[in-house]
Amino acid sequence: MTELIVGPFNRVEGDLEVRLELRDGAVAAAYANSPLFRGFEVMLDGADPRDALTLTPRICGICSISQSAAAAHALADAAGAEMPEQGALAAAILHGVENLADHVTHFNLFFMPDFARLAYEARSWHSEMVERFTAAKGASQHAALEARARLFHVTGILGGKWPHTLAIQPAGVTRVPDAADRVRIVSILKSFRRHLEARLFGGRLEDFAGLSGLADLEAWTQGDAGLFLRASADLGLAEAGQGPRRYLSYGAYPLASGRVTRAGVWAGSGVSDAATGEIVEHVAQSWMLGTAAHPYDGATRPDEAMGAPGYSWCKAPRLDGQTCEVGALARQIVDGHPLALALADEGSVRARIAGRLLEIARTQMWLEDWTQALDPTAQFMGDFTVPKSGRGVGLVEAARGALGHWVVIEDGRIANYQIIAPTTWNFSPRDADGQPGPLEAALVGAPVAEGETAPLSVQHIVRSFDPCMVCTVH
Repeated sequence: MTELIVGPFNRVEGDLEVRLELRDGAVAAAYANSPLFRGFEVMLDGADPRDALTLTPRICGICSISQSAAAAHALADAAGAEMPEQGALAAAILHGVENLADHVTHFNLFFMPDFARLAYEARSWHSEMVERFTAAKGASQHAALEARARLFHVTGILGGKWPHTLAIQPAGVTRVPDAADRVRIVSILKSFRRHLEARLFGGRLEDFAGLSGLADLEAWTQGDAGLFLRASADLGLAEAGQGPRRYLSYGAYPLASGRVTRAGVWAGSGVSDAATGEIVEHVAQSWMLGTAAHPYDGATRPDEAMGAPGYSWCKAPRLDGQTCEVGALARQIVDGHPLALALADEGSVRARIAGRLLEIARTQMWLEDWTQALDPTAQFMGDFTVPKSGRGVGLVEAARGALGHWVVIEDGRIANYQIIAPTTWNFSPRDADGQPGPLEAALVGAPVAEGETAPLSVQHIVRSFDPCMVCTVH
């Protein structure tokens, strides 16, 4: 048995280190370390509850609207407030634009550049990868960055700025779009669709969203998606990085008519309710003091001594005692999309990226429908009063998966604020029972060649989860 420390990882939001135990040229065990503690939950202790709307979006510059939406829904739940129908619709558009841009950024800038490495020079697809995805030079990267910049004009119209907009509030949104705004958003979305269909998919979004099985997916040869699938087949990424194959989603985009995608847990025999009251955060192998607890009762007390057996600042969330994988693939599986269900048992690198591609197509289509439904003459903001006491939870779906904010209010101030981010689920350390987190489990069996210090197999698996470590150690 030998040991290898991999990290820090480039093209990852925040800091990540993974300790690998190797046996016979493969990973026998993995330990994921989130090495930087930031402590946003501690900052909120004793604060005015409304401060959460300002502070929590600063957790991350990539998914700030996700954090803002979760905080707003947590405060609304505590106060018994509701968003008007049009306010919820505008909030969904803001959130959907961020998630869509996040997926496109991950594919083009974080994940695909690994295929342009010299180690793959002999592969038939390598020259195309170099032309499209060489860092800072690739044609697809430049096209994606330009399209992404235009797309974010939507957040300027509805939210004033991105990131860290304060537009989403517990009872609605702060700006009412007018008819001209709606026309501009329609035009921006048409432009982004043209980019997606010409470059990423090489075909109609509806055609990709209509894929229903693995044979259909493998027959998709056009665009950057087709190039990924070609490389994936050549490298065996459909067999690489299998996670726990237990998927959790809180349901994306809460509208007046209900959430756009279904909430629940998929574990091989259909979808069951996501019993969020059974969530427990373990700290036995984290650098945290205290005991395992539900977020309402949990605490964020860092162990400054960084004592054993802890090896990460990340806590270990478990649902009903088990790990869950979260993310675009999980959302699409729980929602029952036929292609995602076909990928569920695979639970691989290929499955996670295909799940994101599927969600890109579907999210673009949803955004177009939501924009058409905007009514500038309607009410966008309701009533909200900070309660003297109470508790509330805000459950949303960030690009990387299930995000939850739990707040306890006493005497008009925050008595406890706990957050479980998507990467907290996926990159958690072992729990009190020694159960590894989803990434740790997915890395077992990854091949490591003699002399490799940053194994490509490990890089592909890690990036397929799209980690955001700053959210993990909020």
